[in-house]
Amino acid sequence: MPSRDVAADLRYFTDVLGARHVFAIDAMGTRVAMVALTDDPPHLLLADHIEGDAPILVYRVPDLDVALAALHTRGFADGRRLELPVGPACSFSAPGGQRVAIYERTRAEVEQHFYGRRDF
Repeated sequence: MPSRDVAADLRYFTDVLGARHVFAIDAMGTRVAMVALTDDPPHLLLADHIEGDAPILVYRVPDLDVALAALHTRGFADGRRLELPVGPACSFSAPGGQRVAIYERTRAEVEQHFYGRRDF
């Protein structure tokens, strides 16, 4: 979820909405926080480096290359390949403007490393 002020949004979600703080990271010029609104996923990532106002719906796939090949057989146009801390990803927009990303979790230990971190 794009955020113009991650610290303020984090406080709102935890203090007002009762979300559980999972982590808050301030590194490499970027602030990202995760909150859990329920015990089960999905959890919400607040990020100040995401452009625009629309959220990006992020889905994990077992194998990114296999998933992209399957999408290409159905007429998918290429998206933007990138690296997330947890693994390789592809981000794209649907014709209706919805923003979507898929990723392969190749570095699961990274996510666990972030849990409980409070940089701000």
